[in-house]
Parts: sequence; C-alpha cells; structure tokens
Amino acid sequence: MITKKAYAKVNLSLDIVGFREDGYHLVRMVMQSLDIYDELVFERLDEPKIEVLLSEDTKDKGAASSAPADKLGAVPLDESNLVYKVAKLMLEKYVRRRDPKAGVRIILTKNIPIAAGMAGGSSDAAATFKGMNELFELGLMDKEMMEMATPLGADIPYCIMGGTALSEGIGEVLTKLPELPKCTFLVAKPPISVSTGEAYGGYDKMIEAYETSPGSYSDFKHPDVDGQVDAIYAGSLKGVTDLFGNVLEYVTSKNHPEIKELEQIMIEGGAINSMMSGSGPTVFGIFDDTEKAEAVRKTIEEKGLANQLFVTVPV
Repeated sequence: MITKKAYAKVNLSLDIVGFREDGYHLVRMVMQSLDIYDELVFERLDEPKIEVLLSEDTKDKGAASSAPADKLGAVPLDESNLVYKVAKLMLEKYVRRRDPKAGVRIILTKNIPIAAGMAGGSSDAAATFKGMNELFELGLMDKEMMEMATPLGADIPYCIMGGTALSEGIGEVLTKLPELPKCTFLVAKPPISVSTGEAYGGYDKMIEAYETSPGSYSDFKHPDVDGQVDAIYAGSLKGVTDLFGNVLEYVTSKNHPEIKELEQIMIEGGAINSMMSGSGPTVFGIFDDTEKAEAVRKTIEEKGLANQLFVTVPV
C-alpha cells in the first residue's frame, strides 16, 4: 500500500500569448505549489479492475461521487476521472505486460477545492502517476511520466514537477525556478465554481471585443511574466507580488464581483498583494506575517465570503 500527496497550485501570473492550430491556448505563467493537498492511497488488486473510491472523510465533506461527471463541485469516480485514466494508462502500458491480472484500488481524500483554479484534478492525476510507478516498481523517471501526462491534461506535467516553475506552450514546457522567499499564503475559495472552458471562452470573446473597441476593457493589460521570473531569481518577494497578473481574472471577476472584494479585504488586511488563481474563482494573498494572514482569514470567514479558507506556505 502506497500513500501520495497531491499538492494544490496557484498562478503567480497567467498570460495567454496565442493559439495552436488545434485550438489550444498558448500560455506563459508562473506556477507555485502550496501545502494544501489531496491524499491518495494505492493498493494492489489480484484481479484486473480499477477502483477509485472517495474516503469517508471526503464523503462527509459532501463531494458527491454519484453526481454527473460534468457537474461542478462533484468528484466523478468513473472512466472520466483523471485518476482512473492515469491508472488505466499505467496498467495497460506497463503493468499488465508482466501481470495480466493486476488491478488497483485508489482511495481519494479531497482537500483541494473543486473547480477552483487550483489544479486539484491535475494534481490527483500527477500523484497517480507517481503512486502507480512506486506501487508496481516501474522505475519511471519524472520526465517520462510528464511526457505521458501531457495528452491527458496540460497542468499535469507541472503537478508532477511541483515547486516554482515557468510554464509555457499549452502548459507542458516547464522551467524550474528558485523557491520563493519565505512567506505565507491565504487562500479563499468563494462558494461558486468556474469551469476552465467557461473562463477561456470568455477570454476569447473579451479579446475580440477589446480589439474591436479597446475602450470596452480599458484596464486590460498582459502581465510582465519575464519581469516576475527575474524577481524570483533576485529573491524579491515584493518584486514578485508587484507583477501579479492574470488575464482570465478580467473575465471571471466581471461575472463574480466577490473576487475583487476578497482581494481588497486581503490587501487592506496586510497582504503584500492579492490575485485570482487560474480560471478562478479562488483568490490568494501573499503575506510576510502569518498573524496578519490569520486575522484576514477570520474576517473573510465572519463575512461569509468563502466556504474554504487556508493559511499555508509554498512547497
């Protein structure tokens, strides 16, 4: 039996720089993993089946396994789940060549908010690559697993790597960066869900409107990703936070004003800066003082603006 942690991520910056012929968006973004994690337990089975189950703790939190796979806020446990897809790929590509009857049971404990712009599903998939590799003693290197992961999801290779990284292409071209200076993150997930497709589709419409009539999005600008990378190499936390920017926030925050409200509360409470992660709606702030982060967490909780709150650190 093997246990793996699947760490959440946030985007310190997110820019869309073009499109591939197949319709995928080309991105440049800085990613950071946080000490918020799902937990996956892997157990070998002596029959050729795959079981993906939710832990009792997760069921108590209300992540409904019986809901349709496309329903936001639910965890599908069938073939549509990335955990299931990775387990099937690893079994068929490697394990069953030597043991045709091999199977696996995977028990998932969810802590990362769902449909929140924190790569919970991708991180679970990354942990499944690592768990299957270890459980069945396959001896695969991270690079090999990252190459297999790309067709399943653009964030999965980063989640295999973890830490601080520059992500380019559709998300699969990764450059490891130095660790952030010591700091504390406050993460707030409001009681709404946003699909990635909805956010990227909204961005495409926004750009079309912006190019037709620039005044319709007068505050729009692309983030300085290169400048932020330079600040990370320089060890300047202020430099990193000064260059926060996420082009998808223009879309999601327009539909959900509570995002800007959360950012304002964090900044007024002492965050160096605050921003939405990924396609949203999760908002995070970076603090140089954990006590300030805890105080703001309490304020947001009392106002009822977020149903999931974490004070955590980068990993």
